[in-house]
Amino acid sequence: MREAGKHTRENSKGMREETKETKEDTEDMRDDSMNKSDKVITIRTATPDDAAGLLKIYEYYVTDTAITFEYDVPSEEEFRGRIEKILKKYPYIVAVEEGEGTEKIIGYAYAGVFKDREAYQYSVETTIYVDKDLRRGGIGRMLYEELEKRLKAQGILNLNACIGYPEEEDEHLTFDSVKFHERLGYSMVGEFHKCGYKFGRWYNMVWMEKLIGDHVNDR
Repeated sequence: MREAGKHTRENSKGMREETKETKEDTEDMRDDSMNKSDKVITIRTATPDDAAGLLKIYEYYVTDTAITFEYDVPSEEEFRGRIEKILKKYPYIVAVEEGEGTEKIIGYAYAGVFKDREAYQYSVETTIYVDKDLRRGGIGRMLYEELEKRLKAQGILNLNACIGYPEEEDEHLTFDSVKFHERLGYSMVGEFHKCGYKFGRWYNMVWMEKLIGDHVNDR
């Protein structure tokens, strides 16, 4: 799962460290739909009725990883409410694998409020999850590129991502999320130390950002 190349990070003492990158770094999808054998993957807007399908993806990240700092898998009703809330203001999209009369959700992404003060109206927080068995196949790139396109059309200028970050990689959290965002043009802003506690250990958290529009005065 890990091999190939080097990745550099800065530790809490300001020293540069190198860690191995994954083969995921070679991933490069440029289309908003793609073929996978006899199936086609497309992107569409999520609906509250997708809650069950999205929970099937999210459950793994709650129970087995520190990618999310949530402890308990939310109920379908609660998750449905989260979707409805996001859709009132921001894009919520899903990647769908379509076969012979079938449809399976294999990933999703959305934007949420960065901060609730009015001056932050041009900034959002982005979130993405992909089926654990289909990662490193270009689905994440498809989702994020479409999400960015929709947010830009909405007038959003700043994309911000809050990402769990281990001091050392373990079975629950790696540097993959940060590397994924770096490949899509996000840059590191800051690191908070030992702010998340899960699986009996402490994890750091980082913020990454991507600017997608011109910041002009007197808008």
